[in-house]
Amino acid sequence: MPEIHLSEQDEKFIEEQVAAGIYSDADAVISAGLRILGSKEGRFVELQRLIQEGLDDVEAGRVMEFSNADDFTAHIIRLSEEQNEAKASSGHRTGAGRSSRRS
Repeated sequence: MPEIHLSEQDEKFIEEQVAAGIYSDADAVISAGLRILGSKEGRFVELQRLIQEGLDDVEAGRVMEFSNADDFTAHIIRLSEEQNEAKASSGHRTGAGRSSRRS
């Protein structure tokens, strides 16, 4: 494993997290940070894919026109409600069971 050099600011942050009891030690802070980074990177890749999907739809003429912002907003809300209903019927739970940050 390569040796890691941290800035004073990063060292201070790690010390504060451990001192506050949020994490058990420096390794736990670093591990949590890497998990968050991995999650964010995965989300970034997914967003890039969705943007490209939207651009492809526009290029192929798969678009919808709305006469005003209220119609557009109503459409988005309806889509969101449909997605939530689909998740609920498939047993997907949102916001349940937060895991502890402490290692």
